[in-house]
Amino acid sequence: MSDTLLFIAFLLLGALTLSAATLVVTTPKIIHSALFLVLTFLGIAGIYVLLAAEFVAGVQVLIYVGAITVLVLFAIMLTHGPATPASNPVNRQWGLALVVSGALFALLLLAIQGTAWPVSSAALPKSTIETVGVQILTTYVVPFELASLLLLAAMIGAIVIAREG
Repeated sequence: MSDTLLFIAFLLLGALTLSAATLVVTTPKIIHSALFLVLTFLGIAGIYVLLAAEFVAGVQVLIYVGAITVLVLFAIMLTHGPATPASNPVNRQWGLALVVSGALFALLLLAIQGTAWPVSSAALPKSTIETVGVQILTTYVVPFELASLLLLAAMIGAIVIAREG
């Protein structure tokens, strides 16, 4: 794909991601915010595809678009969040939040412009997926299994809490 097409695709995906992220925080209904969050996660996955990180894009779709969004929607449903007409009310401190986020944006922009980013001429590896799999199942098998036990305990706890309510 040519550089011009990649740049246009990046701009479109960036605009989609930023507009969906803005709608996440400005939409009055919390269910709609969660659905715009899905669109934001998909835009980020598209940017990963443009960066030739297909594995990371797949993980983004599986974990964030699938699991995290379903978790958020379950939390909304279990707490009766969508029962009120304006379930995501406007915060009175949006002006202060705008000033703080603008200052943070300016600080990050200065940091990005002031950094000398090294460019490597080395070729990208053919596939790192096999290396990641081998590392997870050999070097990092204990932390991987502990994380799975922690997630299992959290899921059992969520089921118990949901049954009590």
